[in-house]
Amino acid sequence: MFSGLEWAIAARYLRSRRREGFISIIAWFSLIGIALGVATLIIVMSVMNGFRIELLDRVLGLNGHIVAQGSAQRLVDYEPITERIKALPGIVAAAPLVEGQVMATGNGRASGALVRGMRPQDLRDKRIVSDNIRAGDLAAFEGQDVVAVGQRLARKLGLRVGDGLTLVSPQTTTTAFGAVPRLKTYRIVATFQVGMYEYDSSFVYMPLAAAQIYFRLGEAVNGVEAFIENPDRVRDFRGPIAAIDGVAGVSDWQQINRHFFQALQVERNVMFLILTLIILVAAFNIISSLIMLVNDKRKAIAIMRTMGATRGMMLRIFIIAGASIGVIGTLVGFVLGLLFCLNIDAIKSFLERLTGANLWPAEIRFLTTIPAEVNNAEVVMVVIMALILSFLATLYPAWRAARLDPVEALRYE
Repeated sequence: MFSGLEWAIAARYLRSRRREGFISIIAWFSLIGIALGVATLIIVMSVMNGFRIELLDRVLGLNGHIVAQGSAQRLVDYEPITERIKALPGIVAAAPLVEGQVMATGNGRASGALVRGMRPQDLRDKRIVSDNIRAGDLAAFEGQDVVAVGQRLARKLGLRVGDGLTLVSPQTTTTAFGAVPRLKTYRIVATFQVGMYEYDSSFVYMPLAAAQIYFRLGEAVNGVEAFIENPDRVRDFRGPIAAIDGVAGVSDWQQINRHFFQALQVERNVMFLILTLIILVAAFNIISSLIMLVNDKRKAIAIMRTMGATRGMMLRIFIIAGASIGVIGTLVGFVLGLLFCLNIDAIKSFLERLTGANLWPAEIRFLTTIPAEVNNAEVVMVVIMALILSFLATLYPAWRAARLDPVEALRYE
């Protein structure tokens, strides 16, 4: 389709000479702009994909995909209900749960916390916790006075494994002196870090029987949480679980976290549109540099036309010149984007040491590390989009070069 002569002329036009230096600088800026646009788009989309996946894994790893609840937050006869939920096809695990808000205190410090009461074996089976124990051992998670806490919460309160953690319940106890808060001290047997700030700084696990006593539930629990093979099919299980005797209501992760993940998706789409403008601006730079090149090469184009060069040949020469900028810039951006994603934590650490600033505050970003999940389909889409925009940017200048009248071009030379 393109002859060797056309490639040679296009390459010669792209090489800088003293008189054409300004045109070459614009071409270089176009190449750099496309490279930065492609790299930035790949990096941002990968980070946002990783952010969503990591959040989803942690949210669904600690919280049940679907929860069966009783009336007035009390579910009695939870053992048979748990077994019936486990028997449903597609359910991989189910466990009774007690949950309540408390104030955690230690060493004169206080922090809000969420207590979750679970049977010891159910907590050990929760891999996101048991695989991320930082101190202590879940083997000691037995009895009426033990807890496992998030590592950031323990650090906030200045506590370690073996220390006492005092929990203050908003439910009061009536005495002769009036209503007083209920409090009890528990021994920390393990600390965990799942990598999500909200959970590591607020979650406290205690054995189910101890939680029932602390929250005065008797033999009841707040609900039964279940995990599904495919969390996206959670709505298929609402009906069967709600039909179980004793279940008064059902809530699933899509209902609870719907607005949060919708906001993430909207932000991702907006960022894609905004960053695409970088590539579009670079494509306009290709147009301007080629138009200036055509004007500068009017005499050369006219001479080639008088020597027998066809309009198609001139069209192809300038398409090659412009498309080369786009292709090289896209490839450079593709490589830069992938290298950045593969080494994103090392780059973050280097920049933090260089600037002394915390570039990824966990209390704001939820996650303690920057996730990056490269989606091959999205990368291919970005590369193809950049190549198409670069190609389209060459058409008008190449058409002008092909339509140039050699007589008019040489008349005033």
